[in-house]
Amino acid sequence: MTKRALLIGINYPGTSVELRGCVNDVRRMHRCLTDRYGFSNDNITVLIDTETSGPQPTGKNIRDALNKLIADGESGDTLVVHYSGHGTRLPTEEGVLDATGFDECITPCDMNLITDNEFRDMVAEVKEGCRLTIISDSCHSGGLIEEAKEQIGESHVNHPKPPWFASLFACMLATCGTSSSWRGRGGSPERLTRDIKFKSEDGETVDRKTRSIPLDSYIALFKEQTGQTDVKPGKIRQTLADVFGQDSSPGVAILSSSMKINGAGSKHPDNGILLSGCQTDQKSEDVHVVSTGKAYGAFSDAIQTILSATGKDKKITNRDIVVKARDILKRRKFRQRPGLYCHDRYVNEPFIC
Repeated sequence: MTKRALLIGINYPGTSVELRGCVNDVRRMHRCLTDRYGFSNDNITVLIDTETSGPQPTGKNIRDALNKLIADGESGDTLVVHYSGHGTRLPTEEGVLDATGFDECITPCDMNLITDNEFRDMVAEVKEGCRLTIISDSCHSGGLIEEAKEQIGESHVNHPKPPWFASLFACMLATCGTSSSWRGRGGSPERLTRDIKFKSEDGETVDRKTRSIPLDSYIALFKEQTGQTDVKPGKIRQTLADVFGQDSSPGVAILSSSMKINGAGSKHPDNGILLSGCQTDQKSEDVHVVSTGKAYGAFSDAIQTILSATGKDKKITNRDIVVKARDILKRRKFRQRPGLYCHDRYVNEPFIC
């Protein structure tokens, strides 16, 4: 039985959406996996964007690493993916129906998005008897594995589908760079979040910034990085396919000649476990302690806090770690609510292994 991991941390240095804590999250998880869970350094792949000496966390490199991790996993193996970085949501492609009106995505450093549908298809390839745990400390992460069963959460991924006009209205709002469910603090439409100062539990002044890229900001960054000038919100998937070709998501080039429903005829991701930093319509927070310079993701820090308080010889279940993380974040005045998405058989299984 082998333990393998892929750790992805993206700070987006030098950009308007720069974060501080994502690479630190990865380093802490790396120590956790080796010290607590017995992972070998040789079986941990790290993709970060603050060092130029190694492979960068581009869309292609992340996809290749995910596919290799899953392909190498055999029955009895333990697989872990930790992602810290920005999340975003795309309105559905023109002529495509979707229960939420959006596709939740992670945002690689080159803006070559990886969608929830792609995660579903990759997780569906995990071999029987092999277990994959995904920890995503990013915005909108509750919807990151399309069709995964919601065990803890209030996301709408398993709720009754809205009428067609509701999805159309949501798509129109997203095209304008806002959404009926994309709300910032105080209920205002989402905009690119700058650092906001708060007092922590111990009285420290901290800067907090969401790990979310609004659609209009994503388009501006995409234009800047690719040189593309004609990028329409309703045609982003096709633009990704045009720019990145085979290195883009297999599902971004959607047939425009027919209506499709996301997930129709797809496999089900029953061998994957998702611990999300927030719900599908929420934002995860990036934290920077002003006096010490310490930076971290609120959800990642909550997980490490829980594990530190739990003896190495003791197991903690997936359910318990999400419930405890919710309590910690609520006590620390964060609005994000972590979630658990998996088959019933994994709910009370130990976290990671």
